[in-house]
Amino acid sequence: MKRKAFLKKGLLGVGTVVVGLPTVMASCSNSDDDIETDNTFTTSGDGSCTVSPQETAGPFPIITPASLVKANIISDRNGVALLINLTVNKRESSDVCNPLAGVYVDLWHCDSEGNYSQYGGTNMQSTNYSDKNFLRGRQLTDSNGQVSFISIFPGWYRGRAPHIHIEILDTDEKSLGVTQIAFPKEVCNTVYSTTYYNGEADTSNESDNVFSDSLDGNMADSVSGNTEDGYTLEKVITV
Repeated sequence: MKRKAFLKKGLLGVGTVVVGLPTVMASCSNSDDDIETDNTFTTSGDGSCTVSPQETAGPFPIITPASLVKANIISDRNGVALLINLTVNKRESSDVCNPLAGVYVDLWHCDSEGNYSQYGGTNMQSTNYSDKNFLRGRQLTDSNGQVSFISIFPGWYRGRAPHIHIEILDTDEKSLGVTQIAFPKEVCNTVYSTTYYNGEADTSNESDNVFSDSLDGNMADSVSGNTEDGYTLEKVITV
């Protein structure tokens, strides 16, 4: 699906509980090209083709991904709007990557308070959201290896830096790779000073037990926007 068509469809059914979401969608739907916005964070590669860091799915993986095929994963959560644009590549050689079409992308992350859906009522997460499915979704990559999700900026929980989980699977649901996406501290601090969030994260990217040895590969390629209009995240994932 073309990104412009996706964005138009993504607006349907989205209320006003998410800060800035209509503005993010409107600005991005004007063109398929990159849009310059406030507070842009970008990392530039060296032209090589490197497989994304393989990371744990964590203690809160999606339990029923096949039932969560959707682009808008917000559900009833509040927070700063986040449009997540992902490109999945297959590594052909050390310097050649090709878009990987027709594979599943499973995505999940915590809400603004650090809680996950499908889990809870335990020492690990006291709030019980075992009957909820917010901030989880699955999509199939298009011919360019791309998918997009409409979400909110994730919060954080004790002992982990802010992050998003990603798993790539073939159509037989064989896992091709599991990774995580990290966020720049300056953007996180700005978002976490707004309503619904719990202030500055207690764990930095550098001290995080997942990112400490692979941060360059985990970091979002770009995060652009602001707290009023929302943010857009871009990331290339290579398997």
